Amino acid sequence: MAVLQQSPYVLYSNGNGAIFEDTSLYAVGRTGWDALAVPVEDWIALPDGGSLYELPGRRGIGIDVQSGEMRLCEKGWAVAAFIPPAHTGLYLAAYETQADAPVLPLFCYTAAAWLNDQFYVPAVRIEQDIRQECSGYDDGLIHQGVSNLLQAYPHNRLVKHLAETCCLTYHCPAARNYFIGRWECPVPSSPACNANCIGCISFQPQEESIPSTQDRLTFKPTPEEIVEFTVPHLQTAPFPLVSFGQGCEGEPLLMWETISKAIAEIRRHTPNGSININTNGSKPAAVKALCEAGLNSIRVSTNSARKHIYEPYYRPNNYVFEDIVESLKVVRSYGGWTSINYFVFPGMTDSVEEYEALRKLIKDTGLNMIQWRNFNIDPDWYMGKIGAYETGECIGVKQLMSLIHEEFPDLKFGYFNPPIERIKGNYEMDFAH
Repeated sequence: MAVLQQSPYVLYSNGNGAIFEDTSLYAVGRTGWDALAVPVEDWIALPDGGSLYELPGRRGIGIDVQSGEMRLCEKGWAVAAFIPPAHTGLYLAAYETQADAPVLPLFCYTAAAWLNDQFYVPAVRIEQDIRQECSGYDDGLIHQGVSNLLQAYPHNRLVKHLAETCCLTYHCPAARNYFIGRWECPVPSSPACNANCIGCISFQPQEESIPSTQDRLTFKPTPEEIVEFTVPHLQTAPFPLVSFGQGCEGEPLLMWETISKAIAEIRRHTPNGSININTNGSKPAAVKALCEAGLNSIRVSTNSARKHIYEPYYRPNNYVFEDIVESLKVVRSYGGWTSINYFVFPGMTDSVEEYEALRKLIKDTGLNMIQWRNFNIDPDWYMGKIGAYETGECIGVKQLMSLIHEEFPDLKFGYFNPPIERIKGNYEMDFAH
């Protein structure tokens, strides 16, 4: 992809759904609380599946093309981009927030700009797997798959939930893939949670001004319900894996006994594919039991490798940051694959202090993979909630990735849970193409 020859221009919204460019201002990015120029080589064309948002009550910041000074775009509201899975943003949208501005919904807010009839974002493609590419979904095939599988499993509450709620209502990419019979199959399993994450996408207290983006699972599946539809998927899908722990549920480790029984039963029927859990990693003893049942991989979610940043965001009940580290160690001790679902927040993730903590976490746990995920949260709201008023010296997300890769060349970077073929075979080749 050709590098731009100049910085692209600021975007603004008129408040009625129309977006314009302001050619008097070059776009900038945000890191922590600061706005700064984005290197031209960091801008890429907005990937397919990306979208743009207006940010009400916020004025975009740019660099005046004549004077070189930073100033506000007063023509309309600031604009940010949602960048699709497999891509990681390097800078947030830069804006000044007015006193009466509403809290933003739980999406990612990457900087966005315009040049030569093209939208641009500062981002990198971190994952080659095409598992959730927009162009790869055929609605006709998906609806046919839903119809076929609801007929095949007429009494399975989990299949019904995946079909009617996840696939058809929320257009969950993983659920859509399941109904087309390919790749990663989601297995929600827990209606309850032992964390009170500020940015929880499936539950928000009534006193908060932001809604959850989806409804949480309302029942406890049985091992039989889980086994019934996951075994055929593992037996027939390309690069198959099943994943407990989804955005539409609480914490799957609270259902570890059910999951343990399900894993053992799945493995009585088929050795195929990978069995994964996406979790907060809060119960190392439960993780040990799952490994003994046949768990292949774990992905532990975290906003930070630092306890004092992690705990104010997750607000854990009856567990501490050290437990998530121990869960990663447990899976490695059983020869399993370990990932962190690492919420990237430019200006905090790339701080020198966080970099040192991340190095320590990788060394201490023998981590296999970092999934560099965009953090879906209002930046001002998040930093205020966790009391991050000073972020310290930052090195840039791209530089952070480069330094980590250089020091830990065997550590894999990506965005999705790898299938067993990728874990045990060729990581650079064994994935959805």
